[in-house]
Amino acid sequence: MDHFPIFLSTRGQRIVLSGGGEAALAKLRLLLKTEAAVTVFAPAPAREIIDWAAAGRLTLKARSLAPGDVDGAALFYAADEDDTIDAANAAIARAEGALVNIVDNLQDSAFITPAIVDRDPVTIAIGTEGAAPVLARAIKAELEDRLPSSLGTLARIGKSFRKMADALPFGRARRDFWRDYYFTSGPRAIGAGEAALRPALDDLLSDHLTRNARPGHVAFVGGGPGDPELLTLKARRALDEADVVIYDRLISPEILELARREALMIDVGKEGFGPSTSQKSINDLLVEHGKAGAQVVRLKSGDATIFGRLDEEIDAIDAHGIAWHIVPGITAASAAVAGIGQSLTKRGRNASVRFLTGHDMKGFADHDWAALARPDEVAAIYMGKKSARFVQGRLLMHGADRHTPVTVIENASRPEQRILETNLDRLPNDLAAADMKGPALTFYGLAPRTARAASQGISQTINLQEFA
Repeated sequence: MDHFPIFLSTRGQRIVLSGGGEAALAKLRLLLKTEAAVTVFAPAPAREIIDWAAAGRLTLKARSLAPGDVDGAALFYAADEDDTIDAANAAIARAEGALVNIVDNLQDSAFITPAIVDRDPVTIAIGTEGAAPVLARAIKAELEDRLPSSLGTLARIGKSFRKMADALPFGRARRDFWRDYYFTSGPRAIGAGEAALRPALDDLLSDHLTRNARPGHVAFVGGGPGDPELLTLKARRALDEADVVIYDRLISPEILELARREALMIDVGKEGFGPSTSQKSINDLLVEHGKAGAQVVRLKSGDATIFGRLDEEIDAIDAHGIAWHIVPGITAASAAVAGIGQSLTKRGRNASVRFLTGHDMKGFADHDWAALARPDEVAAIYMGKKSARFVQGRLLMHGADRHTPVTVIENASRPEQRILETNLDRLPNDLAAADMKGPALTFYGLAPRTARAASQGISQTINLQEFA
């Protein structure tokens, strides 16, 4: 992040702009929404600027900028649309202590003006650090369509009510009150007119003051394979409401960013045959925060119900009477099979698919290898990198074809996804050569679809046999 977003208080501040053409007009249309005292220097100002000056909305000096003109100003905009004039005026403004923006010159500007969605007092700023103004405008248009014009009214009246709401206990009680106001009671009341909002707020506050505190609750949430766009709406909502998020090692940073900034984030990462947080410690954390009344999200990679020790954690909180629910997620097998353009089942090939784990609490996991070794069987093997040679040995021992296709997908659904195309005979050696460090899922009996394997835009496909 090269530009740090802040909201600058403009009340009582002075903002100076040099320029009188289209670039100046574009900036002034935004600046005149503020409470700043705006001064414009322009020898030949546009008609609109003259009209704004006549209406008392800004001060117009019909001349070029000179030393001393920017003294005491908080911000300065160089908008003469001439590189030499803009550079000279920017030098004057810097010397006189103002932050400088040169229109269409990101490199020499101390700040940038973002695209803005205005629902005063709700303001949304969208910045791309000058890289993609068209994208910023597209996002602005999308948000303008989504946010009702009444949002500003709700926020303005809510702002005047904040001191009254301080009667509620700090934390979740206040958040529940405001969530109820902005998303339920407020929109319902504003339909009857703005005058109905204040009585609705009074009634809502009275109701919340007499409510018992919401008891602790644990949501077991499937965080999906890593792509934040694959999170369910329920998962997003749970993260938004969580006081505490207890998350696995494989949860991507992009998904963790979606949690409330005030939420307590606890990493309880586990790694096969490596450093791990004990299951007892995780259970104890769930009980501790649930009993304290927190809304807890236990965020698990993929789907919480597949190889996630879900039952052990539910049993632990059940023993203490803590309520819970499960939010399903997209499991790694679903994301990985999509990444190779295949399906888990296919008419005429396999009518069932096995989800297996490469290792369990006792070490390498044993399965019905004889059934799996039959032709056209398909299995998705989780946590299978370190058990690859063990799996190969068991399958070959039970008569599996050495040329059975095997595909390993690392970091499924993520930008750094890689695909290793191999077979049962070469699996351990090819996997070692590929040196996969990220989470990987192994498909026994599936190869990438040819068109998918040829694609260079989705992920990197590795075929080590080509280099043998």
